[in-house]
Order: sequence, then structure tokens, then C-alpha cells
Amino acid sequence: MTPAARHQAAIEILERILAGTAAEQALTAWARASRFAGSKDRAAIRDLVFEALRCKRSFAHLGGAETGRGLILGGLRAVGRAPAEIFTGTGHAPAPLTTQEAHYHPPPMPELVALDCPDWLAPALKTSLGDAFAPVMAALRTRAPVFLRVNTARITRAAAQDALQAEGIPTRPHHLAPTALEAVENARAVQRSAAYRDGLVELQDAASQAVIAALPIHEGMRVLDYCAGGGGKSLALAARGADVTAHDANPRRTRDLPGRAARAGAAITLTEKPAGKFDMVLTDVPCSGSGSWRRDPDGKWRLTPEKLSELTRIQARILQDARAFLHPGGYLAYVTCSLLDQENSAQIQRHLAQPDGRSLLQDLRLTPQDGGDGFYLALLGPDPAQPAPA
Repeated sequence: MTPAARHQAAIEILERILAGTAAEQALTAWARASRFAGSKDRAAIRDLVFEALRCKRSFAHLGGAETGRGLILGGLRAVGRAPAEIFTGTGHAPAPLTTQEAHYHPPPMPELVALDCPDWLAPALKTSLGDAFAPVMAALRTRAPVFLRVNTARITRAAAQDALQAEGIPTRPHHLAPTALEAVENARAVQRSAAYRDGLVELQDAASQAVIAALPIHEGMRVLDYCAGGGGKSLALAARGADVTAHDANPRRTRDLPGRAARAGAAITLTEKPAGKFDMVLTDVPCSGSGSWRRDPDGKWRLTPEKLSELTRIQARILQDARAFLHPGGYLAYVTCSLLDQENSAQIQRHLAQPDGRSLLQDLRLTPQDGGDGFYLALLGPDPAQPAPA
């Protein structure tokens, strides 16, 4: 495909997304209907679509319309590229610019438009982030780095670097976690590499790794990953020596975990109905995903006040339910990939208001300014002011 044909494909996919189709679904449907497109074409089109979604408000402003065509047009203007080079109407290229499009001069861009921030969410984000609001929102407009977690149960970080380098995938250590590597080049080859196939490395954001690194895990510790999802944190816990039981309210989310665990050489127990008591319960709860909007930009625009309220209710219920699986001296770890206080510190303060003998032992907040996604961790444990249980 020519560059112009790729832009036209991105326009068509964006139109489907703007009409209500989820981004991944729209990309998959286009790929299935366009067997002529090679892997490089699909990757390039995906990049165009995700860039347009990350910067939807500002690109629409520059392009003069919140349409697929307007977003692609605005994206070209954002990088100083002449749209007429792409909008030629030749072959499979987008139709030539109209007179209105060619002579459009965008008015001054308001701050929230320039930062691609939803108007309704800006007050809460400003309150939560303070002076970091503008830098963090600007960071969320850019593509996320590709991070790997080294399976230190099987290999050292330095040896993993050497193995990846030998396959043409240069990496560098990342400061957020002792297991983290950042792919410097050729990141799309990671999942085809022997290091990945043999379970020496996994794809996992560095901030997500930092959350697991901050937990007080010891060899043989019984941990329940109560909202396991795909199992990335379960695998990271197992690599630290924990005896991990993984559960998710939707068992389909964990369907790939047995294969991932086998590849990593990790023994993880899957259960649809947890039972017994654990030394730690990890609750990586459903949330707004605002800390990971670089990876899921469609989620930024699909979030609504009603959805956020429902998420906070679910989070509170999960915190309450998880307590039933803790023995008296156990830890409750609460995790989100959110930047919003109402999902993070405020949620924990409401939970701590209950007289259950627990206290906040640690909290950690990370934003894209720290190098990875935005994450929050609160570690709750026995109140040191209370006598130990008999």
C-alpha cells in the first residue's frame, strides 16, 4: 500500500470508531476485509488511527471537523506536512482537498483542546494532578514506550538484554523496576523472539512492574490475585516466589494465563471461586484507565460521568469482598491504572473509615512523567497500634 492509501484506510477505520465501534474491533474488521494489506501496512495504519485517537480534539481542531477525514487532515497539519501530498485522489488516496479544506485557518486552540482532555473530566484531573496536569496530559498524547518484564526466576536482566540484542532487539534498563527493560528499537519483533517464546521476558508496562516490586512478597507467600485479567501481575508475583492463585469475575479474561504460565515456568492456580485465607489479596480493580490512555486512547473518549460513578461503586465492592479472603495478619493491595483521586486515595480513605483493624501502610502514585503508565497502589495491613490477633 502507498502512504496515501494507508491514510485513506485510517480515515475509513476512524469513521467506524466515531460511529461507535470499539477501536480494536474496527481495526480487526478492516484487516479481515483487506487481506491485501501486509503486516507493515496494518502496523502503519494502526499507528495512524491510534495517533488520531490520542489527539482527537486537537487534530479535529486543525482539520476543521471531527470526522475520519478531519482527524487525518489535522494530524498532517500537526506535524507540518502538506496535506495535498496525501489528499491526491489518485488510486486509493483520499479525495483531493476541497476549497474549504485547503483554505481553512484554525482559530487559536484552547488549552483543553491542545491537551486533548475531555472538558467534563478536566476539573477532577486538575485536582488530582495539581501542577502536573498539563505535563501529564501532554504525555498522554504521545505513544507509550514498549516495556518488557524480565522473568528473573529464569534469567537476569543483563542476560535477557544480551539474548534480545542477539535477536536484533536492543533494550535498556528502566529505573522504575529492577525487572524492567525498555525496547529501544524493533519492538514489534519482541513477540516473535526466542526470549519471549521461551518465557524469559513478558510485555508489561514498567509502572505495572513497579507496583509488584513495591509489594512485601516473600518466598512461598500465598497471594490471591483477585482481579487477574490476563495475568500479567500473577506472573510477576510468581516470579518473585509467591504461591499465586488467580481469579477474575469474568473467567474468559484469564483464558490465556495457563499458556503464559507454562511458557514462564510458573505454577499458578486458576479458580472461579476463591476459598480459604491468603497472606495477601491483590485487587487490580476495574478503573477509568486514565493512566494508560496512551495505550487505549479510545477509552479516554468513551469514559462518561455515569461510567466513572459505576466504576467507583465496583471498586468499593471489590475492596469489601476481598477482605473475606485475608487472614488476620494479611495484606490487602489495591491497584488502579488511574490518575483520579476519586478512584485512588479517596477510595482508600472511604474504605479505611470502616473499623476493621487495618491501616494504610504504603501508597504509591506514578504518572507518565515517571516514565511508564499512570498507576496507584495502596497497601493495607494490620494496624500497628492494635494488638496482634491471638
